[in-house]
Amino acid sequence: MKILIPMLASSHEIDQTLILLDKAKAQLRERKIKFDESVPVGGMIEVPAAALCLGAFTKRLQFLSIGTNDLIQYTLAIDRGNEAVAHLYNPLHPAVLRLIHQTIQAGAKAGVDVSVCGEMAGDPDCARLLIGMGLRQFSMHPAQILEVKQAILRADAADLTPKVQRLLKLDDPDRVREAVEKL
Repeated sequence: MKILIPMLASSHEIDQTLILLDKAKAQLRERKIKFDESVPVGGMIEVPAAALCLGAFTKRLQFLSIGTNDLIQYTLAIDRGNEAVAHLYNPLHPAVLRLIHQTIQAGAKAGVDVSVCGEMAGDPDCARLLIGMGLRQFSMHPAQILEVKQAILRADAADLTPKVQRLLKLDDPDRVREAVEKL
């Protein structure tokens, strides 16, 4: 079992949650109820503030999960449920990709596991892109597993990494999309 804290934006929120978890553990001990003391606690990276303040997250949490659907929505200020602006929702926008890459790299540097959940994890082209960024853990709808697994098995991380590094320097979303299609 793991505990994943959603919608974090600051170290203060992490600290508050960890204090509440410690209180819950103390209550269980008082009642002599057995529980696993070593349940890992992680945080969702789904708002830009979290992706930009990763030091506080990697110091306090055992794992991270990038919630791509919300991260895209909040980074681009696009309500994906609003038909008038939903067409502007773009998982391959350079700002989104840089936040995702930064999170993966910060986790790797700190020795904290990072996974990706959301629609990007279940897209074979995006999966190859994420592998090139260094991601190794995906969470997706079961119906998407076979297609993504096939894309991952055909992927060569050593070949993808330099291509993705070049792609991350692009500022034009259309050029990024073209580059992703060529991965």
